Amino acid sequence: MKAALHSASVDWNHLKSFLATAEAGTLSAAARGLGLTQPTLGRQVRALERALGLPLFERSGKALLLTRAGRDLLEHVRSMEEAAARVALSAAGHAQDVEGEVTVSASDAFCAYLLPGFARRLRSEAPGIVLGLAAENRLSDLRRREADIAIRHVRPQDPELIGRRMPDARAGLYAATDWIVRNGRPAHLDDLAGVALIGMDRPAEMRAQLARHGVPHAGLPIPVFSQSSVVVWEMVRAGLGISLMADAVAARTPGVEELVVEGFPPIVFPVWLVAHRELYSSRRIRLVFDLLADEIAGWSRPAT
Repeated sequence: MKAALHSASVDWNHLKSFLATAEAGTLSAAARGLGLTQPTLGRQVRALERALGLPLFERSGKALLLTRAGRDLLEHVRSMEEAAARVALSAAGHAQDVEGEVTVSASDAFCAYLLPGFARRLRSEAPGIVLGLAAENRLSDLRRREADIAIRHVRPQDPELIGRRMPDARAGLYAATDWIVRNGRPAHLDDLAGVALIGMDRPAEMRAQLARHGVPHAGLPIPVFSQSSVVVWEMVRAGLGISLMADAVAARTPGVEELVVEGFPPIVFPVWLVAHRELYSSRRIRLVFDLLADEIAGWSRPAT
Protein backbone atom coordinates (compact mmCIF):
# COMPACT_ATOMS: atom_id res chain seq x y z
CA MET A 1 0.00 0.00 0.00
CA LYS A 2 2.83 2.42 0.77
CA ALA A 3 4.33 1.85 -2.67
CA ALA A 4 0.98 2.36 -4.36
CA LEU A 5 0.31 5.48 -2.36
CA HIS A 6 3.64 7.09 -3.21
CA SER A 7 3.72 6.07 -6.87
CA ALA A 8 0.18 7.16 -7.73
CA SER A 9 -0.82 10.72 -8.43
CA VAL A 10 -3.09 11.22 -5.42
CA ASP A 11 -5.05 14.36 -4.58
CA TRP A 12 -4.94 15.13 -0.84
CA ASN A 13 -8.59 16.25 -1.02
CA HIS A 14 -9.50 12.78 -2.28
CA LEU A 15 -7.65 11.23 0.65
CA LYS A 16 -9.57 13.47 3.06
CA SER A 17 -12.82 12.40 1.41
CA PHE A 18 -11.82 8.76 1.80
CA LEU A 19 -10.98 9.29 5.48
CA ALA A 20 -14.27 11.06 6.20
CA THR A 21 -16.24 8.32 4.43
CA ALA A 22 -14.38 5.55 6.25
CA GLU A 23 -15.03 7.18 9.64
CA ALA A 24 -18.67 8.13 8.96
CA GLY A 25 -19.65 4.87 7.29
CA THR A 26 -21.89 6.49 4.66
CA LEU A 27 -21.39 9.01 1.87
CA SER A 28 -24.24 11.19 3.10
CA ALA A 29 -22.85 11.53 6.64
CA ALA A 30 -19.32 12.13 5.36
CA ALA A 31 -20.56 14.76 2.89
CA ARG A 32 -22.36 16.65 5.68
CA GLY A 33 -19.22 16.59 7.79
CA LEU A 34 -17.08 17.99 4.96
CA GLY A 35 -19.66 20.46 3.68
CA LEU A 36 -19.79 18.75 0.28
CA THR A 37 -22.61 17.32 -1.78
CA GLN A 38 -22.91 13.55 -1.76
CA PRO A 39 -22.27 13.23 -5.54
CA THR A 40 -19.09 15.32 -5.24
CA LEU A 41 -17.82 13.19 -2.39
CA GLY A 42 -18.65 10.00 -4.27
CA ARG A 43 -16.71 11.22 -7.32
CA GLN A 44 -13.66 12.00 -5.18
CA VAL A 45 -13.68 8.57 -3.57
CA ARG A 46 -14.03 6.85 -6.96
CA ALA A 47 -11.21 9.02 -8.36
CA LEU A 48 -8.96 7.84 -5.52
CA GLU A 49 -9.85 4.21 -6.24
CA ARG A 50 -8.96 4.73 -9.91
CA ALA A 51 -5.67 6.43 -9.03
CA LEU A 52 -4.68 3.56 -6.75
CA GLY A 53 -6.19 0.82 -8.90
CA LEU A 54 -7.83 -0.65 -5.80
CA PRO A 55 -11.40 -1.00 -4.52
CA LEU A 56 -11.58 0.71 -1.11
CA PHE A 57 -15.24 0.17 -0.18
CA GLU A 58 -17.95 -2.39 -0.67
CA ARG A 59 -21.63 -1.64 -0.11
CA SER A 60 -23.78 -3.26 2.57
CA GLY A 61 -27.20 -1.69 2.23
CA LYS A 62 -26.69 2.04 2.73
CA ALA A 63 -23.46 1.51 4.63
CA LEU A 64 -19.99 1.42 3.08
CA LEU A 65 -17.59 -1.20 4.43
CA LEU A 66 -13.85 -0.96 3.97
CA THR A 67 -12.15 -3.60 1.87
CA ARG A 68 -8.84 -5.02 3.05
CA ALA A 69 -7.03 -2.47 0.88
CA GLY A 70 -9.24 0.26 2.35
CA ARG A 71 -8.37 -0.77 5.90
CA ASP A 72 -4.66 -0.70 5.07
CA LEU A 73 -4.97 2.72 3.44
CA LEU A 74 -6.96 4.10 6.37
CA GLU A 75 -4.03 3.60 8.74
CA HIS A 76 -1.68 5.54 6.45
CA VAL A 77 -4.13 8.36 5.73
CA ARG A 78 -4.79 8.83 9.43
CA SER A 79 -1.05 9.16 9.99
CA MET A 80 -0.84 11.66 7.14
CA GLU A 81 -3.73 13.70 8.56
CA GLU A 82 -2.17 13.74 12.02
CA ALA A 83 1.16 14.88 10.56
CA ALA A 84 -0.57 17.60 8.53
CA ALA A 85 -2.46 18.75 11.61
CA ARG A 86 0.79 18.97 13.58
CA VAL A 87 2.40 21.05 10.84
CA ALA A 88 -0.61 23.39 10.80
CA LEU A 89 -0.65 23.66 14.59
CA SER A 90 3.07 24.40 14.73
CA ALA A 91 2.82 27.05 12.03
CA ALA A 92 -0.20 28.67 13.69
CA GLY A 93 1.53 28.62 17.06
CA HIS A 94 4.47 30.62 15.69
CA ALA A 95 2.23 33.35 14.29
CA GLN A 96 2.82 36.50 16.32
CA ASP A 97 0.34 38.84 14.67
CA VAL A 98 -2.98 39.66 16.31
CA GLU A 99 -5.06 39.43 13.16
CA GLY A 100 -6.91 36.51 11.62
CA GLU A 101 -9.50 33.93 12.59
CA VAL A 102 -9.87 32.35 16.02
CA THR A 103 -12.57 29.74 16.52
CA VAL A 104 -14.09 29.12 19.93
CA SER A 105 -16.11 25.97 20.59
CA ALA A 106 -18.84 26.01 23.24
CA SER A 107 -22.34 24.71 23.86
CA ASP A 108 -25.09 26.23 21.76
CA ALA A 109 -26.57 27.98 24.81
CA PHE A 110 -23.24 29.54 25.78
CA CYS A 111 -22.68 30.67 22.19
CA ALA A 112 -26.16 32.12 21.82
CA TYR A 113 -26.64 33.78 25.20
CA LEU A 114 -23.24 34.38 26.80
CA LEU A 115 -20.69 34.89 24.03
CA PRO A 116 -22.31 37.85 22.22
CA GLY A 117 -20.97 40.11 24.98
CA PHE A 118 -17.53 38.63 24.52
CA ALA A 119 -17.73 39.10 20.75
CA ARG A 120 -18.55 42.77 21.30
CA ARG A 121 -15.62 43.17 23.69
CA LEU A 122 -13.21 41.38 21.36
CA ARG A 123 -14.29 43.54 18.45
CA SER A 124 -13.47 46.60 20.53
CA GLU A 125 -10.13 45.43 21.94
CA ALA A 126 -8.78 43.40 19.00
CA PRO A 127 -10.58 44.49 15.81
CA GLY A 128 -8.19 42.52 13.61
CA ILE A 129 -9.42 39.19 14.97
CA VAL A 130 -12.34 37.42 13.29
CA LEU A 131 -14.19 35.32 15.88
CA GLY A 132 -15.66 32.01 14.80
CA LEU A 133 -18.17 30.28 17.09
CA ALA A 134 -18.58 26.50 16.86
CA ALA A 135 -21.88 25.94 18.69
CA GLU A 136 -21.68 22.25 19.54
CA ASN A 137 -22.90 20.17 22.45
CA ARG A 138 -19.97 17.79 22.09
CA LEU A 139 -16.22 17.93 22.62
CA SER A 140 -14.59 19.51 19.58
CA ASP A 141 -11.34 17.93 18.40
CA LEU A 142 -8.69 20.58 19.04
CA ARG A 143 -5.96 18.40 17.54
CA ARG A 144 -7.81 18.44 14.22
CA ARG A 145 -8.38 22.21 14.46
CA GLU A 146 -12.15 21.87 14.75
CA ALA A 147 -11.65 24.83 17.08
CA ASP A 148 -8.73 26.80 18.47
CA ILE A 149 -10.15 27.24 21.97
CA ALA A 150 -12.90 25.26 23.71
CA ILE A 151 -15.14 25.90 26.70
CA ARG A 152 -15.72 22.50 28.27
CA HIS A 153 -17.26 20.97 31.36
CA VAL A 154 -14.62 18.24 31.72
CA ARG A 155 -10.94 18.48 32.51
CA PRO A 156 -8.72 17.86 29.45
CA GLN A 157 -6.93 14.52 29.64
CA ASP A 158 -4.82 14.82 26.48
CA PRO A 159 -1.29 15.93 27.44
CA GLU A 160 -1.16 18.05 24.26
CA LEU A 161 -3.95 20.24 25.62
CA ILE A 162 -3.72 22.90 28.29
CA GLY A 163 -6.69 23.79 30.47
CA ARG A 164 -7.48 26.64 32.81
CA ARG A 165 -10.05 25.88 35.51
CA MET A 166 -12.67 28.60 35.66
CA PRO A 167 -15.28 29.24 38.38
CA ASP A 168 -17.82 26.43 38.55
CA ALA A 169 -21.16 27.01 36.88
CA ARG A 170 -24.53 26.36 38.50
CA ALA A 171 -27.80 25.27 36.91
CA GLY A 172 -31.30 25.39 38.37
CA LEU A 173 -34.92 24.91 37.40
CA TYR A 174 -36.45 27.85 35.54
CA ALA A 175 -39.80 28.86 34.15
CA ALA A 176 -41.27 31.87 32.39
CA THR A 177 -42.98 34.38 34.67
CA ASP A 178 -46.27 33.94 32.84
CA TRP A 179 -46.02 30.14 33.31
CA ILE A 180 -45.64 30.69 37.07
CA VAL A 181 -48.67 33.00 37.07
CA ARG A 182 -50.75 30.32 35.33
CA ASN A 183 -49.46 27.25 37.18
CA GLY A 184 -48.16 28.45 40.52
CA ARG A 185 -44.67 28.10 41.94
CA PRO A 186 -43.66 24.53 42.87
CA ALA A 187 -42.09 24.54 46.33
CA HIS A 188 -41.51 20.82 47.02
CA LEU A 189 -40.52 17.79 44.96
CA ASP A 190 -44.08 16.43 45.11
CA ASP A 191 -45.26 19.66 43.47
CA LEU A 192 -43.30 18.74 40.33
CA ALA A 193 -45.51 15.70 39.67
CA GLY A 194 -47.54 16.42 36.56
CA VAL A 195 -45.60 19.59 35.74
CA ALA A 196 -44.67 19.92 32.06
CA LEU A 197 -40.94 19.59 31.58
CA ILE A 198 -39.12 20.65 28.43
CA GLY A 199 -36.60 17.86 27.89
CA MET A 200 -32.96 18.26 26.90
CA ASP A 201 -33.01 14.64 25.81
CA ARG A 202 -35.55 12.01 24.80
CA PRO A 203 -38.27 11.51 27.45
CA ALA A 204 -36.95 8.15 28.72
CA GLU A 205 -33.40 9.49 29.13
CA MET A 206 -34.68 12.71 30.70
CA ARG A 207 -36.79 10.84 33.25
CA ALA A 208 -33.80 8.66 34.12
CA GLN A 209 -31.73 11.79 34.79
CA LEU A 210 -34.47 13.17 37.03
CA ALA A 211 -34.67 9.89 38.91
CA ARG A 212 -30.98 10.18 39.75
CA HIS A 213 -31.83 13.50 41.42
CA GLY A 214 -34.75 12.01 43.31
CA VAL A 215 -37.35 13.90 41.30
CA PRO A 216 -40.71 12.09 40.93
CA HIS A 217 -41.23 11.47 37.24
CA ALA A 218 -44.09 8.97 36.98
CA GLY A 219 -46.51 10.49 34.52
CA LEU A 220 -44.34 13.55 34.13
CA PRO A 221 -45.37 15.13 30.83
CA ILE A 222 -42.55 16.07 28.47
CA PRO A 223 -44.45 17.83 25.67
CA VAL A 224 -41.32 19.01 23.84
CA PHE A 225 -37.72 17.82 23.84
CA SER A 226 -34.63 18.78 21.91
CA GLN A 227 -30.93 18.10 22.17
CA SER A 228 -30.42 21.78 21.39
CA SER A 229 -30.39 23.69 24.66
CA VAL A 230 -31.21 26.88 22.71
CA VAL A 231 -34.44 25.31 21.47
CA VAL A 232 -35.26 24.08 24.98
CA TRP A 233 -34.66 27.52 26.45
CA GLU A 234 -36.84 29.23 23.85
CA MET A 235 -39.63 26.77 24.67
CA VAL A 236 -39.27 27.69 28.34
CA ARG A 237 -39.38 31.40 27.48
CA ALA A 238 -42.54 30.73 25.47
CA GLY A 239 -44.21 29.35 28.62
CA LEU A 240 -44.49 25.71 27.55
CA GLY A 241 -42.98 24.34 30.77
CA ILE A 242 -39.92 24.28 33.01
CA SER A 243 -36.38 23.10 32.42
CA LEU A 244 -32.84 23.22 33.71
CA MET A 245 -30.56 26.04 32.60
CA ALA A 246 -27.25 27.54 33.65
CA ASP A 247 -27.76 30.47 36.01
CA ALA A 248 -25.52 32.70 33.90
CA VAL A 249 -27.82 32.23 30.90
CA ALA A 250 -30.99 32.69 32.95
CA ALA A 251 -29.63 35.86 34.57
CA ARG A 252 -29.30 37.39 31.11
CA THR A 253 -32.77 36.33 29.96
CA PRO A 254 -35.69 38.64 30.80
CA GLY A 255 -39.01 37.07 31.72
CA VAL A 256 -37.77 33.89 33.43
CA GLU A 257 -37.50 33.04 37.12
CA GLU A 258 -35.78 30.34 39.12
CA LEU A 259 -37.93 27.75 40.85
CA VAL A 260 -36.42 26.99 44.25
CA VAL A 261 -37.78 23.52 44.96
CA GLU A 262 -37.10 21.92 48.34
CA GLY A 263 -35.32 18.61 47.79
CA PHE A 264 -34.02 19.53 44.34
CA PRO A 265 -30.50 20.85 44.84
CA PRO A 266 -28.89 23.07 42.22
CA ILE A 267 -26.55 21.30 39.82
CA VAL A 268 -22.94 22.51 39.92
CA PHE A 269 -20.59 21.68 37.07
CA PRO A 270 -16.99 22.61 36.23
CA VAL A 271 -15.94 24.97 33.45
CA TRP A 272 -12.59 24.57 31.69
CA LEU A 273 -11.02 26.78 29.06
CA VAL A 274 -8.90 24.58 26.79
CA ALA A 275 -6.42 25.08 23.94
CA HIS A 276 -3.74 23.07 22.17
CA ARG A 277 -0.23 23.65 23.55
CA GLU A 278 1.15 24.40 20.09
CA LEU A 279 -1.49 27.04 19.43
CA TYR A 280 -1.25 28.69 22.83
CA SER A 281 2.12 30.18 21.86
CA SER A 282 0.36 32.24 19.16
CA ARG A 283 -0.22 35.84 20.27
CA ARG A 284 -3.73 36.05 18.86
CA ILE A 285 -4.78 32.70 20.37
CA ARG A 286 -3.34 33.66 23.74
CA LEU A 287 -5.03 37.07 23.57
CA VAL A 288 -8.44 35.55 22.88
CA PHE A 289 -7.84 32.86 25.51
CA ASP A 290 -7.00 35.40 28.22
CA LEU A 291 -9.86 37.76 27.31
CA LEU A 292 -12.27 34.84 27.26
CA ALA A 293 -11.03 33.66 30.67
CA ASP A 294 -11.77 37.10 32.07
CA GLU A 295 -15.19 37.06 30.44
CA ILE A 296 -16.08 33.64 31.86
CA ALA A 297 -15.01 34.72 35.34
CA GLY A 298 -17.60 37.49 35.05
CA TRP A 299 -20.42 35.05 34.28
CA SER A 300 -20.59 34.15 37.96
CA ARG A 301 -21.38 37.79 38.74
CA PRO A 302 -24.91 39.18 38.31
CA ALA A 303 -25.70 40.44 34.80
CA THR A 304 -25.89 44.20 34.39
